[in-house]
Amino acid sequence: MTKISFTAKTTLDLAHSKTECLVVPVFQNKAAKPTTPASDHALGKKIASYLNLGDFSAALGTSATLPGSIGIKRLLLIGCGAKSQFSRMAQRRFAEVASRELAKGKAKDALIQLDDLALEAADFSATLEDLARHIVTACYIYTETLSKPPEPPALKRVCIHVGGTFSAVKSKSALVMGNAIGLGTNLSRELGNLPGNICTPSYLSKQARRLARLHSAIKTTVLDEKKMRDLGMGSLLSVGHGSDEPSQLIVMEYRGTQAKTRPYALVGKGITFDTGGISLKPGPKMDEMKFDMGGAASVFGTVHAIATMGLPINVVGVVAAAENMPSGRATKPGDVVKSLSGKTIEILNTDAEGRLVLCDALTYVGRYKPIEVVDIATLTGAIIVSLGHEACGVFANDDNLASALLEAGEQSNDRGWRMPIWDDYQRQLDSKFADMQNIGTGTAGSVTAACFLARFAEDYKWAHLDVAGTAFRSAPKGATGRPVPMLVQYLRGRAGK
Repeated sequence: MTKISFTAKTTLDLAHSKTECLVVPVFQNKAAKPTTPASDHALGKKIASYLNLGDFSAALGTSATLPGSIGIKRLLLIGCGAKSQFSRMAQRRFAEVASRELAKGKAKDALIQLDDLALEAADFSATLEDLARHIVTACYIYTETLSKPPEPPALKRVCIHVGGTFSAVKSKSALVMGNAIGLGTNLSRELGNLPGNICTPSYLSKQARRLARLHSAIKTTVLDEKKMRDLGMGSLLSVGHGSDEPSQLIVMEYRGTQAKTRPYALVGKGITFDTGGISLKPGPKMDEMKFDMGGAASVFGTVHAIATMGLPINVVGVVAAAENMPSGRATKPGDVVKSLSGKTIEILNTDAEGRLVLCDALTYVGRYKPIEVVDIATLTGAIIVSLGHEACGVFANDDNLASALLEAGEQSNDRGWRMPIWDDYQRQLDSKFADMQNIGTGTAGSVTAACFLARFAEDYKWAHLDVAGTAFRSAPKGATGRPVPMLVQYLRGRAGK
């Protein structure tokens, strides 16, 4: 994957600067005023002249590319709308558009004139993070299974002029954070985009070990089917019964502070392909079920991001990985299995398998005595009916944890919406033949799925993110890397960073 080098400058002499692309923010009804010494007023005049033609309105989200001058080959103008309405959301839009245009352009390096935005310190830092994050994610392309992959983005280096109001040290820190979030998001996207014949549970185990080699602060442990059987993970193992691919429980321990400090935990659903099992899914769009490990992919991406940042926090990432296939060995509707917790489950629908792997993982992670646990899963189509593709569903047994995740979503623009897990819904899971059944009676599907998981998370503070509507898109098809930005922001908050 493309790597971008980021630097920041507090002073700049455009008259003697060299860059293949100068990025200039432009507000509506205002001539551009790049910070230039008196000897170099040509660029400002060129931009003002172009605006006077009326071809570029400078409306928020618009862009235009002009020929530059000696030393500066191109001018990329980014419309910022009215200055009085340049809100935090507008600042994000500026970063997204600038990143998109740079990623698809031919410039190998770019200089972004950021000091003209005249932002407050907090917004300045956030915009720097946004720029680094979005430039990295905009430069992501999928190549793994293409015989003739597209040309990678030309962009390799980005320098940002921050002016004298924001220190170089703070600028560098913001760029490091944004770059790390972008790298984690891209890792999540890459794992999600890989086909199911490559990205198997064993492949995910190899990727977890690769992260441990890449970051000395990460320790990876993999439990195979024998170890899980010895522990009593009958629920997780039941999902992979019909597959030739062995199930895996993958544990990545990130140690960013003292070993005795209790960790935060992330638990990801890693169904690398989901046919539905005996409760077979319809054929159309079944290919998209390679994305059913989006929760697991987000755990990988988040662990990679916080390790890149060196975040001073301990985190345990657990991935419950399995392939859900029909065969003569496959679990059947009506079968009863015993979970690691000792609770028995009547499986009425084998396509409600995500909760079956997660419940054992949620029990297992309790041995780490976590401060808080967040599980992430492409769990239900019902959440898409409720929230569409704009927000993930947030369920929690603790108000403070729910608020922290929602706030992290707002700050990272990777939003969630809180949903109920009231006891009123629990009766839908009553079973005559086991302690519970794995599906409700037909209504509130995302809520009853969360209620099922809540029964295995009673010993700690817990939240569940249903990302079925946000982790991937159908058109254009591809993984999004969400909710890596939300999760990283949440853990930064818990780490005081």
